[in-house]
Amino acid sequence: MSQPIIGTLSEKSLHAKLKRQYTEDGDSSEQLVDGYVIDVVKADRLVEIQTGNFGGMKKKLAALLPTHKIELVYPISQEKWIVRWDKDGRLQSRRKSPKRGRWEDIFNEMMRIPHLMLHPNLTVTLLLIKQDEIWRNDGKGSWRRKRWSIYDHRLLSVVEKRSVGTAEEWLSFLPKGMPPLFTNQELATAVFFPKPNKQQLKLAQKMSYTLRHAGLLSVVGKKGNAHLYAMRNNT
Repeated sequence: MSQPIIGTLSEKSLHAKLKRQYTEDGDSSEQLVDGYVIDVVKADRLVEIQTGNFGGMKKKLAALLPTHKIELVYPISQEKWIVRWDKDGRLQSRRKSPKRGRWEDIFNEMMRIPHLMLHPNLTVTLLLIKQDEIWRNDGKGSWRRKRWSIYDHRLLSVVEKRSVGTAEEWLSFLPKGMPPLFTNQELATAVFFPKPNKQQLKLAQKMSYTLRHAGLLSVVGKKGNAHLYAMRNNT
């Protein structure tokens, strides 16, 4: 290992605070390991805190997992407040977002790396959090936000923690009482009872896609035009 690398110039508040929470005495941060900068290097594992897209992690994880234990930390916003700043950084308003994150949101990202999710050296730690999402009226943001930019994310608290890595732990995302064979619609209804919306159905589809490509589900037939899935132990 070489000397620590300074890689925090564009680091957002959420990532920085979680990194500080995971860094204990004797650990090092922003350290170069086998050609990759690691958030926190501990004696027994590497800790990577990922607040965005997992697609960019494919190469890094594939290179490091054969020889290093990795804890991949992913925060999910259970409660979020939208904080609006004017262009000079002065507070304009603060309101609670109606959106509430849940454990299953991890499949929005795990669908990008299903081939790695059962690697014996990988553990995924999910954090349900409360956060502020800072919007700034700089004219550079999405038209959907009327050109307001998402400037930062600030951690308020960690509500709950869950670690997954084994086949049994990943299959535990399927609700208890699921029938031996089920469709995506039936999965969505069980997860988002009683009536899932379109976005929740899409998330159920991502769950089945990820678990199938990890070898934990199989397509065993059809029910009308819909695929029928079975858990690995039932195939």
